[in-house]
Parts: sequence; structure tokens; C-alpha cells
Amino acid sequence: MSEAFGDRLIGRVRALGHPLCVGLDPHLAKFPPLFRQGAMAPGAPETAEAVVSFCLAVLDRVAGRVAAVKPQSAFFEQLGPAGVAALGRVIAEARRRDLLVILDAKRGDIASTAEGYAAAYLAKDAPLRADALTVNPYLGLDTLEPFAAAAQESGAGLFVLVKTSNPGSADLQDLPAPDRPLYEHLAESLAPLSDRLTGGDTGWSSLGVVVGAPWPEPSQRIRQLLPRTPFLVPGYGAQGGGLTEAFAGFVPGPNNTREGGLINSSRAILFPAAANVSDTTTWERAIDTALTTTISKFKRAASEST
Repeated sequence: MSEAFGDRLIGRVRALGHPLCVGLDPHLAKFPPLFRQGAMAPGAPETAEAVVSFCLAVLDRVAGRVAAVKPQSAFFEQLGPAGVAALGRVIAEARRRDLLVILDAKRGDIASTAEGYAAAYLAKDAPLRADALTVNPYLGLDTLEPFAAAAQESGAGLFVLVKTSNPGSADLQDLPAPDRPLYEHLAESLAPLSDRLTGGDTGWSSLGVVVGAPWPEPSQRIRQLLPRTPFLVPGYGAQGGGLTEAFAGFVPGPNNTREGGLINSSRAILFPAAANVSDTTTWERAIDTALTTTISKFKRAASEST
């Protein structure tokens, strides 16, 4: 069996000294002139090629500097069959560059349907093989079992939606059930599965949870319920979460910094204002500057939190 995802994730974060994950969200309207092809219409074949070229150029800038990237499946799926093929190319190229790939697809279904999703993304021979997959548990805990079985077999990981970053998450996730929010009940119910998927090297599980940056108090409560479960933290930056809030669920690690998962940043890395150009050198410089600035902030925040 492959090395467990939780061990690979935490090992890489420790080696780099920061938990930055770069989200690959190729918003067509935001594409810099350097990568645009044609009208960038979703159904045009050249649009998928533009997305691949852009994502591979980003991968070249972030390889060796971050532990993971997180392609958002929706931005590829909107391009049709060519987009799904583009997603496969981007995943394969990211892994070839020794980057962990967390596919943000938020899959969740029952029985054989869940098995099909797991076979597509998590099995050893999966055609869209990622290192981890985001999954939605709100159809019931039994829907997680096919994903967990595939992850355990192949050394992959899962990130279960628990307390998401969008404001409307409170509509259901914060409902009292009956004496505390529903998301707390969900987090507590995931503890046995987290223990089952815990590796031996770092003590961290390959079962992770998604906990949004705008919610520091829920993050701290979820950490109490799931002490060795990695967090995937969206919502930093553009969605209003600051670094202090994003690190709220992290805990002291062995290197005098806090650890506990990944904090995602997408637009600030992919589309800084200075990158809206037509020449390669200026674009690369803009991406490198945005990446260096973000990493420096993350390292400082991780050290100040201890």
C-alpha cells in the first residue's frame, strides 16, 4: 500500500514550513491576455487548451514551493468533454511535478454511485487519480464508506465538508441538533473514521475536513472533536477570512510552528493585478511575487501562533 495521504501531507507541510495550498480555479473572465485563445467561450476547443496552458504555467511556478494544489472541478467541467480531458492533464502534470492534488469536486452519493465516484478519482488505476477528494456527507455517513475504502486501499485522502466558508452554510450546518450545531454532531461522528485512516508516521489521519476560514470559533471546536484530522481551509482572502482566523484550528507542531492541514488561496495567486499582461517574463514575475508574499505571510502567521 502507498504511504498514507495524511503522512505525505503533513510531512510536506513540515518540510516547507507553511500550509499554503494553491487553488486552481481558472475563471475564464479573469484570464490574462498571455493565455487567452479566441473568445474564451466555454464550448470552444481552444478554451480548454488555454486552460491547460495557464494551469501548467502556474504549476511550474508553484512546484517545490507549496505542498498541494486544489483544482476546482467545476471550472473544467463547464468546458464539456474537452474540459474533463483538460482536468485529467492538469492532475497528471501536477503529480508529475511532485505536487499533492486535492480535487475539489464535492462528490457525495449512495451505494454503487459513490463507488463509481471513488473509482474515478481515488482508486490506484483511477482515470482522474487525485491524492485526495472533497466529499459531501450530508446524504448520510454511509455515503462516505466507498470513498474511505478506496482511499485506504490506494493511500489517498478525503476532505469531508463540515463547516463550509459560504455565509449560507449556517442555514443547515448551524441548526441546533438539538443542543449544539449540526456541524459539531457531524465532526464528532467522523472521529471513528478519522482513527481508521490514521497513518503511523505523523499521527495525522488521511481523513480531513473542510472548515472555512471565516469561522474561527467553530474551527477551534471542531479541532477539539477531531484532534488529528487535517483541515482544508477555504475562504481565506477573497471570501473574507484573515490569517488569524484561518489558523484557528491549527495546533503546535514539532518545528515551532502550527500545523494541522492546508489553507487554500486561489485568486490572490492566480490573478494578481500585475499578471494581467501579454508577455511571459512579466507574468512569471507577477505570479512569483504573489506566491512569495503569500508564503511569507503564512510562515509568519504560523510562527506567531505558537
